[in-house]
Amino acid sequence: MNTIPLVCDKQGRTRDLSSALLEQRILTLNGPVNTEQAEVLTGALLYLDAQPGDAPIHLYINSPGGSVTDGLAIHDVMRQCRHPVYTYCLGQAASMGAVLLAAGARRYALPNSQVMIHQPSGGAVGKCDDIQVAAASIAAARTQLNSLLARYTGKSVEQIDHDTTRDNFMTPAQARDYGLIDEVLEEPAANG
Repeated sequence: MNTIPLVCDKQGRTRDLSSALLEQRILTLNGPVNTEQAEVLTGALLYLDAQPGDAPIHLYINSPGGSVTDGLAIHDVMRQCRHPVYTYCLGQAASMGAVLLAAGARRYALPNSQVMIHQPSGGAVGKCDDIQVAAASIAAARTQLNSLLARYTGKSVEQIDHDTTRDNFMTPAQARDYGLIDEVLEEPAANG
């Protein structure tokens, strides 16, 4: 059973945490990238993008990755927004989560997070022809994701292809040097 935290504002109004964060233009991707996450995030992105002003949208990512199709739906809406979407890695941004992180207008990672890129994976059962179709689909996804990562990092598609042959884990500093993020957010100085 999921517990939905409630918050109370200065006027004494109580609402769920997600609504309070949405009011602050903050969205979260926690967990696998899937259809449910894509539905919630694309709707929230479109809602925030329709609001007046030019304040950025902040997307915090803690995800092991997941569905390429659902991730690309989130990606495409992020990139269509007229408001900049800033991305933040907390915990991990792996696989499709790393692609979404890299797609931000400004990209950040918290100091104890990690980023991982790799080639997409999938499985197939059935007749030989069906398996070949599935393999071709995975290969096409690999080409598409490598092109996106090349665009966001400034690296060549060939370099991305080489670097994603296996799981490639990076510290925030390594992810910055690689071009997946712009800045590592350090802990603020203690007050007083």
